Amino acid sequence: MAEETMEVLTREGKPWRVNRAKFEAMRASLLAVLPQEPPGVTVADAKAALLPGLDPVLFPGGEKAGWWIKAVQLDHEARGLIKRAKGSPVRIYRG
Repeated sequence: MAEETMEVLTREGKPWRVNRAKFEAMRASLLAVLPQEPPGVTVADAKAALLPGLDPVLFPGGEKAGWWIKAVQLDHEARGLIKRAKGSPVRIYRG
């Protein structure tokens, strides 16, 4: 049986297809740890906060969590659901 996929956006708004179950699981986990207001949290801090709650079947040992965080971040930035605070390092929050 083929895995179910969905279309998400890059930051530039270009579409690409990803595994739906992994994307949705990471989306829920990331949004749960992001604050509503700037300056937000660093991506590293968000990853550290969400890793313990990730589904071990989808992300065994946190495998590829960073890639999936970035996929959700870029898609949601393109849609205006996540924003970046100015400055460095990158800090994100709910939009």
